[in-house]
Amino acid sequence: MKIICLGNYPPRQCGIATFTENLIQSILKSAEIKNEILDVEIIAINDTIQEYPYPAFVVKTISEQKKEDYVEAANYINHSSVDICLVQHEYGIYGGESGLFLLALLRRLKVPIYTTCHTVLQKPTFHQKEVLQRVAAYSQKLVVMNQLAIGFLKNSFQIQPKKIVRIQHGVPDFSSLTPSELSKPKDWKNRKVILTFGLIGRSKGIDMVLKALPKVIKKNPEVLYVVLGKTHPNIIKHAGEEYREYLMDMVHELKIENHVIFINKYVKENELKNYLAAADIYVTPYQNKAQITSGTLSYAVASGCAVISTPYWHAEELLADNRGRLFDFNDTIELSNIILELVENPEKLYQLKSKAFEYGKTMTWPIIGDSYLSLFHQAIKEEQLSKKDIFQTIPVPQFNLSHVYRLTDRIGILQHARTSIPYFKTGYCLDDNSRALVLSLYVWNKTKDRKLLELMDVYLSYISFMQQEDGSFNNFLDFQRTSFVDGVSDDALGRTFWALAFLINLAPTDSMYAFGLDMLNRFENQIQDLSYARGYANVILGLEQLIKRFPDQEKYRIMLKDVADRLCYKYTYTRKEDWNWFEDTITYDNGLMPASLYVAYQITQDNKYLQIAEESRLFLESKCFREDWLSLIGNVRWLRKGDDFALFGQQPVDAMAMVIMYEKAYQVTNDSVMIDKLLISFYWFLGYNDLNISLIDSESNGCHDGIEEFSINRNQGAESMISYLISYFFAEPYFNDPIN
Repeated sequence: MKIICLGNYPPRQCGIATFTENLIQSILKSAEIKNEILDVEIIAINDTIQEYPYPAFVVKTISEQKKEDYVEAANYINHSSVDICLVQHEYGIYGGESGLFLLALLRRLKVPIYTTCHTVLQKPTFHQKEVLQRVAAYSQKLVVMNQLAIGFLKNSFQIQPKKIVRIQHGVPDFSSLTPSELSKPKDWKNRKVILTFGLIGRSKGIDMVLKALPKVIKKNPEVLYVVLGKTHPNIIKHAGEEYREYLMDMVHELKIENHVIFINKYVKENELKNYLAAADIYVTPYQNKAQITSGTLSYAVASGCAVISTPYWHAEELLADNRGRLFDFNDTIELSNIILELVENPEKLYQLKSKAFEYGKTMTWPIIGDSYLSLFHQAIKEEQLSKKDIFQTIPVPQFNLSHVYRLTDRIGILQHARTSIPYFKTGYCLDDNSRALVLSLYVWNKTKDRKLLELMDVYLSYISFMQQEDGSFNNFLDFQRTSFVDGVSDDALGRTFWALAFLINLAPTDSMYAFGLDMLNRFENQIQDLSYARGYANVILGLEQLIKRFPDQEKYRIMLKDVADRLCYKYTYTRKEDWNWFEDTITYDNGLMPASLYVAYQITQDNKYLQIAEESRLFLESKCFREDWLSLIGNVRWLRKGDDFALFGQQPVDAMAMVIMYEKAYQVTNDSVMIDKLLISFYWFLGYNDLNISLIDSESNGCHDGIEEFSINRNQGAESMISYLISYFFAEPYFNDPIN
């Protein structure tokens, strides 16, 4: 069997690195005992602080903030005849928001993945939840280290119990140590030693122990408190030794200098075992309840220390059944009393130490290594998860308009939101209210929900207010209702034409029909002034609706042919051998141009429109389907001839345009591949994208504003929300989650 393990590794100094080294060594020893041949390689994650002199079986490294390194590592694994990839998952060690760069590697692997979860949160943030859900989707099994984590994965992350395995944090076998291997430090002799070890930071709560010491020392001057460990590298990077200096100042102020020792170094395991075996009491005064795993706590229990801890999650489970003592967060008086009780009652101290020591024998590294090896044997027998199956099983959220209602007031739909909270400062725009009218009509046509009539009244009244005497439109309105005449874009005018035409075709009431027709008639003369491709495309989609409503009115067919010809002229004027597009730059809403020409062909049967629709669609696909998911052109850097484009700043409105394009293409070609591409484009919203993260917020039911380089844009504006819901309507007939 060959295993590649992904995670931190010594000489990098952190708990994950130490765990990974011990785990791999224990698995190798278990295989050796069973006469099994096991080949192990390590791919180590490098931080931004330094490069490390790794041992020989670290075959590759990943710079945590370089996404391309993750892709290269995936290619290496896939070509290495590997049976299993073992991943050490901790949010902070991989690049991107909450470590999402890891997903770029996992989605490409063709081997079974087993993941050890070092942190499982009860209340994860959006990115934390999405990342771990995707990690779980790609993994055959998730390994957690205590029972509480199983409940969190089931309830907070909706992960199936059959995917979860509990294997405790491994510890050295302290029972195998001989007296000759141990030596008590000279300055610990004749002292009652209290120990805390691990990387130091404010969350460790060491100041709480210092505050508890004077009361203890007054009665028991032989007590010595030892703080073993360096300051965490990330804290050093941002704050230096501020916390350590704060602790040393506190020692001086409390006048306990003779009772506190700071050992400022990162010790290797043999030295650490010696310190633990020599200590009497171990304290973990962590300040955060949400600590699901603590390697230091596990080591302290196994060493036979009498452990005192705040009631964080791992401590509550590991110290149950009198294996240790708990004190409340920040309660220094209770901590003092517990220390005094144990120091002054040798029998109680001995009983606590013995109970912990016996339990520690059940989680030694040989036992843990054997458990992992057994798990891997099972993996070889199981059928590997198909990445395609993972995509197909991404759940489609129930259709929900609640965020649309949240953004809509009696004036119109607000342009923007800060996260999910409506942002009044940016006011309203014609674009979004036109789209919102189209969406409302789609939903009304499907559900006949009378609440939608109120929405349509709002959006239609906004559009009406922005129309001028000559039939043209203004765009923006601030929250104080002052209209801004700032040059309405062609595409905004085109969308308004589409919305009004859609209303005329599907109006739920005669008064709305008459109102919309009057506005459209006054607006028609403005169409001749449009000069940009997106404006033309939106007008063609509107004319499709008018031709459906008025099949005998030849003027709309004549108008459609005129606008389609103008769009085709732009294509032929710009087209070059390697550039089959309508403009010199590919920007946003791109799919609407081919979509509109499919519509023009369907109505006129003019092969010129079909030829350009097909050529431009295939060209757009060549840019946006470089992987088997949709990679939209980002607005950070548009695509120009002879150049490349940014993969971040991707916008939901572009995904919607792709969905519409494939739906129109399917209507014309009847090619089922168009439906496959339509669904892939829709699933861009649900996480089948470059970041592998859903844009849909399960709490607000809003759609986030796009994909950035390291994270999802957490704002949830009107354009994004409407784009998702309109895409839902086009995709819904092709998946099994109908709108209720």
